[in-house]
Amino acid sequence: MDAWTAVLIVVLVGFLPTEVWRMLALIAGRQVEEGSEVFHWVKAVATALLAAVVARLVFAPTGLIVAVPLAVRLAALAGGVLGFYAVRRSVFAGVVVGELILIAAATYYLP
Repeated sequence: MDAWTAVLIVVLVGFLPTEVWRMLALIAGRQVEEGSEVFHWVKAVATALLAAVVARLVFAPTGLIVAVPLAVRLAALAGGVLGFYAVRRSVFAGVVVGELILIAAATYYLP
């Protein structure tokens, strides 16, 4: 299989099926008011999913991140929380800070 076939498979199987749902969510989201109960529910679900992914990375890592000690992964988590609060409760800032700490640690611990 050449590289273009692999790209085509990723686009057809991975990207397009999820893109349909994203577009439908975008269309439906225009009808939701920012202060509504639906908006708060969606925000809570998104936050819970992000928390689950972070918990999985910290406490049950897979792949190369297993080589990074738990204490360092917890430090990256703490740094992410500090980044969250330092930049006006920005989830994006928290994720970026935590990831930067984790990437720096991984480059140190991995060969």
